[in-house]
Amino acid sequence: LIGREGAAFRSIAGASLPKLPKFAAQHLCNLAYANAIAGCVPKFEDGSTLFDRIAEKSIPLLGTFQPRELSNLTWSFERAGASNSGLFAKVADRIVSLDRLGEFKPLELTNILSAFANAGESNPILFEK
Repeated sequence: LIGREGAAFRSIAGASLPKLPKFAAQHLCNLAYANAIAGCVPKFEDGSTLFDRIAEKSIPLLGTFQPRELSNLTWSFERAGASNSGLFAKVADRIVSLDRLGEFKPLELTNILSAFANAGESNPILFEK
């Protein structure tokens, strides 16, 4: 059940795939978080993973993500070992574009910076901000 290829999580991932276009930021984060906690990175027949698909759907929506969702998303990708350089770069751009970081709680910033560092994703502009 649990593990990178858990049958239950593969089933949920497969059922989620056609619904992803309707998912909002919170739904995408919840799906990534649940799979990350379970240590599951479901793969599809085309070789892509659920995390690849979540990244693909999330990038155009990043402007709607709240600080907590940015934190949970990056944390989930790093925790699952499913780092996505394109997603991390766009998350960094989104955060850097914000006028102030006061919207972020300390834990959210810590989780984001930790996820970047642990995933080996460098973004000097983000780290300086």
